[in-house]
Amino acid sequence: MKVAVSTLLFVLALSMPAAAQRTSIFPKGEIATVDNHTGTVWLKELSEPDSVFNYSIATATFAPGAKLDWHIHPAGQILLITEGIGYYQERGKPRQTVQQGQVIKCQPGVEHWHGAAPKSSFAYLATTPTQKGKTIWLKRVTDAEYRSSK
Repeated sequence: MKVAVSTLLFVLALSMPAAAQRTSIFPKGEIATVDNHTGTVWLKELSEPDSVFNYSIATATFAPGAKLDWHIHPAGQILLITEGIGYYQERGKPRQTVQQGQVIKCQPGVEHWHGAAPKSSFAYLATTPTQKGKTIWLKRVTDAEYRSSK
């Protein structure tokens, strides 16, 4: 019986349209209205920090080519890439291409940016400790920085 159920679930999964398989389990959120990005970015706070847990958890979804400005997380941040292809770059280091299934550790106090590749949407879950303060937003990522792999 277990084999039959497993086989049925496998066949159903294969027969589902690819788009249905990629549906996020988290809500996309609202279009961000703050001035710390270029392009369209949707944000949804999933869990705010409180007196027991001093970190927030949010999901961010980027339209193709959308990107955050250079910024710093005083206590760091972990990104769990859930969809698409994007870029991550620390100041002075080569840009990295990242994709679904990867984990990015944004080190405390390190200037960086992240966003979607030009032809792909991009999404992640972000866990951000808040005990050392909120994100510090810096300058826009220039078009040259976005296009450069250095």
